[in-house]
Amino acid sequence: MLYIAARDHVFAVNLTTAGDDFAPQLKLTWRSKDVAKCTVRGRNSDECYNYVKVLVPRNDETLFACGTNAFNPTCRNYKMTTLEQVGEEVVGQARCPFESGQSNLGLFAGGDFYSATMTDFLASDAVIYRSLGDDSPVLRTVKYDSKWLREPHFHHAIEYGNYVYFFLSEIAVEYTTLGKVVFSRVARVCKNDNGGSPRVLERYWTSFLKARLNCSVPGDSFFYFDVLQSLTNVLQINQRPAVVGVFTTQANSIPGSAVCAFYMDDIEKAFNGKFKEQKTSDSAWTPVPEEQVPKPRPGSCAGDGPASAYKSSTTFPDDTLTFIKSYPLMDEAVPSVNDRPCFTHTTSRYKLTQIAVDTSAGPSKDRTVVFLGSEDGRVLKVLSSTHPNASFGSQLLEDIDVYNPSMCNIQGQEDRRILGMELDKDHHALFVAFTSCVIRVPLSRCTEHGACKKSKGDNPLSSSFPRRVYDSPPPPPLPSPIFPPRSTPSVPVVLAVSVSPRLGERD
Repeated sequence: MLYIAARDHVFAVNLTTAGDDFAPQLKLTWRSKDVAKCTVRGRNSDECYNYVKVLVPRNDETLFACGTNAFNPTCRNYKMTTLEQVGEEVVGQARCPFESGQSNLGLFAGGDFYSATMTDFLASDAVIYRSLGDDSPVLRTVKYDSKWLREPHFHHAIEYGNYVYFFLSEIAVEYTTLGKVVFSRVARVCKNDNGGSPRVLERYWTSFLKARLNCSVPGDSFFYFDVLQSLTNVLQINQRPAVVGVFTTQANSIPGSAVCAFYMDDIEKAFNGKFKEQKTSDSAWTPVPEEQVPKPRPGSCAGDGPASAYKSSTTFPDDTLTFIKSYPLMDEAVPSVNDRPCFTHTTSRYKLTQIAVDTSAGPSKDRTVVFLGSEDGRVLKVLSSTHPNASFGSQLLEDIDVYNPSMCNIQGQEDRRILGMELDKDHHALFVAFTSCVIRVPLSRCTEHGACKKSKGDNPLSSSFPRRVYDSPPPPPLPSPIFPPRSTPSVPVVLAVSVSPRLGERD
């Protein structure tokens, strides 16, 4: 099932029964009752709707949805199979932004809801927040502290091991000589964090750490792609758990985009390294000497590793809590796989802003194909090379214009920015979301290329191989649409980009 978050609506498309008629089998309408108050307050009328900004599985049967609700964020639970509301509404503040343009994240892990957003309509208080757990206390990042978060833009969150990781970009506190410079970060909190003592960090994270992500081209002078745009969940790169992201250059720099992968154990290595400090407001940032780091090590999870002797973070010594409050930034950046991007794109003024990755493509299911969405409605299909000893580099397979004016134009106006992409490998399709529509793109487009249809070989260096990555027999005819669906997968596909309700195909 594909769930699509929209303005005033949520749509559900049964991917197994959709067939050629790509239309929603279920539709939820959730309009704001506060529109009049919103317009009276002088807010932009375009924002006085209910933009569904959070749409995540709460369990195998329930979806958790939050909407801006005309500047009054609100959350609800819905049955996956029917989209019927379950229980009462809950306040959406700190779980959902006030405006559709504000970034946010949300996921459930261990029964708790982890969110990253702005807590006020002025967007002055950025927060990473945990709530809705039966046994866990509500926790947040320290308020108005630029060492923790400084004008962040949240991109992705994942649960992995004992932690929840947040991937974001923010104004760098450690690099201010040239004004506001954006760095990309990975932040981490322990799932069993219970906050600090009544003296230090009570009701705040005691495990919050963050490190820079280094996506750069090496050389005499490194060329950095500093601004994270989109990131995958954990997948396997060279038989190791990793995440893959698309990065761009600074806004005032030469336009360019790059794809970098990061091993999860390299991320952990950065968090186990030295901390970074600035002794005075005028001094440079330097590593904190190891002898000045208290024990148990700040940022550790209670009951594990260096903090194994402590049953709860509430019993951590004040020295540990005071240290982590002042020094959440790590000194070393996380290096990318092979210390370089696996793909760069600097020939277009349009940046790449979305990513989806298939690590089991090709006839032998051993190829990695990266799909990259751009600001001008195009999707690049790239055969990625990530092995350090690979005999060939990454290859651009196709550059596809997926924007469909007949489906996506509103009153003659175009908005070609791709807002989200989801890969449906079971049905050989890529879903691409724009502000006004969602387009389904088939993964296999071999019929578009004559040389591809004639090719029988699978030599990765041959000119025909790239187009044959998805050249597999078509799936059997799909049955007629079923309404409501007979069953729902335990892990639904969610495309939460607040699009307008138009669905379409792209050949």
